[in-house]
Amino acid sequence: MEKGKKFRLFDAVLMAVVVVLVVESVAPAAAIGPSQFFWWGVFLFLFFLPYGLISAELGTAYDDDGGIYDWVRRAFGKRWGGRAAWLYWVNFPIWMASLAILFTSVIAQVFPVHFGTWINVVIQLVFIAGVTFVSCYPIADSKWILNLAAIAKVFIMLSLGILGIYVAMTKGVASSFTVKTMLPQMNATSLGYISVILFNFLGFEVVTSMASEMPNPKKQIPQAIIWGGVLIVIFYVFAAFGIGVAIPSDKLSTSSGLMESILLLIGEKNWFVVLIALLFMYTLAANLISWSAGVNYVASHAAKNHDLPAVFAIESKKTGMPTGATILNGVIAAVLIVVSPLIPNQNIFWVFFSLNVVALLGSYILMFPSFSKLRKIDPDTARPFRVPGNQLLIFLMTWIPVVLLVITTIMSAVPLNGTAEEINGKVPILIGTVITVILGEICIRFAERSGNKNSKNGQSTKK
Repeated sequence: MEKGKKFRLFDAVLMAVVVVLVVESVAPAAAIGPSQFFWWGVFLFLFFLPYGLISAELGTAYDDDGGIYDWVRRAFGKRWGGRAAWLYWVNFPIWMASLAILFTSVIAQVFPVHFGTWINVVIQLVFIAGVTFVSCYPIADSKWILNLAAIAKVFIMLSLGILGIYVAMTKGVASSFTVKTMLPQMNATSLGYISVILFNFLGFEVVTSMASEMPNPKKQIPQAIIWGGVLIVIFYVFAAFGIGVAIPSDKLSTSSGLMESILLLIGEKNWFVVLIALLFMYTLAANLISWSAGVNYVASHAAKNHDLPAVFAIESKKTGMPTGATILNGVIAAVLIVVSPLIPNQNIFWVFFSLNVVALLGSYILMFPSFSKLRKIDPDTARPFRVPGNQLLIFLMTWIPVVLLVITTIMSAVPLNGTAEEINGKVPILIGTVITVILGEICIRFAERSGNKNSKNGQSTKK
C-alpha cells in the first residue's frame, strides 16, 4: 500500500454503506405502504444500476475535487455547473437541521425526559455544532467514526428485519402483504414519498471523492459501488419489512416511525430499545460527517472557479479542509432550527427532510445528461471504468433516470389532489424549493460578477 493511502477496499465499502444507507429515511419510504417493494425493484434496475455505473465512470475519469459540479460544468458550462454545485451543497444544511430535530425526537421517545420547545432547540444547536466541528477535519482521520456507524446501521436494519419476521410468525402483521397491495397505489399520499427511495440510492459519488486516499481508486471505486450497493438494497428492504409488520403505512410517522416500530415489535422499553436508540442517534451524526467532505469540496471547487461566492473557497491552512463551506453548513442549519418552532407544520422533520431530498435530486437531474454529453465532446479522456452498452442502451441509462428524478421531485413538492392535508404538507416544501433556487441564482450571479471583476483587475495590473 502506498504511503499515506489510508482507504482500503474494505473501508470504501463501509463508507459506501455509511454514506448511502441512511436509517432515518427507512420510515418515510415505508410510509408508501407494501407497494414500496414494487418501487424498490423498479428503481433498482431503472435508476440504481445506471446511477452506480455512471458514477463509477465519471468518478474515475474526472477524479478531482469538483465531483458532480465538475462533470456538469465540463458538459454544459459554468452557470449550470454552479447550479449543480449549489443544489448539491445546499441540501446538506437543510438535512442537518432535519436530523437535529429527529435527534431530540428520539430522546423524547425513549428516555424519561420531556424538554420544552426551546430546550430542544438548544440541544439541536449543540448537535449541529458538534457535527460542524468534526467535519472541519479530514474524513480519513475520522474513518473509525464511519466504520462504527456502518456497523450500527447494519445492526439496526437487521434488528428491524429479524424482529419483523419473528412477530409476523408469532403474532401476525399490521400491514397486508398481498400481490394486490404490493402493486403501485396511485394515490397522492404514497406517491409523495417515492422520491425518498431515489434519495436512499444516492451518495456513491461521495465515495469517489476519497480517490486520493485510496491506493488503487480506479479499481476500488467500482468494486465499492457493486458490493456496497448490493448490501444497501438488502438492508433497506429487510428493514422496511420489519416496519410494515409493526405499523400500517397510514399510521406511520415519518419522523418517529422507526423507533415506534422497534417499541411495538419488542413490546416494552428495555435495554435493547435503548441500545437501538443510542445507535440510531449516533448514525444521525455519522451520516452528516460522511457526506460533509463530498458536498463541501464540491462547493469549494466551484467557488475557486468563481461559480459560487468566495466564502465557499475558504480553507484551513492546517488541514486543507473547506472550512468556509463547512461553517456555512452549520450557520444555515442553526438558523433553520431557530425559526422551526415558528413554521406552521406539525411535522417539521418531514418539511426539512423532503426539502433536502428535492434539492439533492435536482443536482442529479443535471448529472445524467452530463455523462452522455461528455462521452460525445470529450471522447479522448481515459475512462478506466467505462459503462458497457451500445448507443441505445447509453441513451436509456441517461434519460430514464432523469425522467424518474423529475417526476418524483414534482410529486414531493407539488400538491396533486388539492386536499387541505396535502396542501399544508407540500406548500412549505414548494415555497422552500422556490426560495432555494432563487438564492442559488443570486449566489451564482454574484460569484460570476466577482470573478469578472477580479479578472479585469488582474488585466489592468498587468497593463
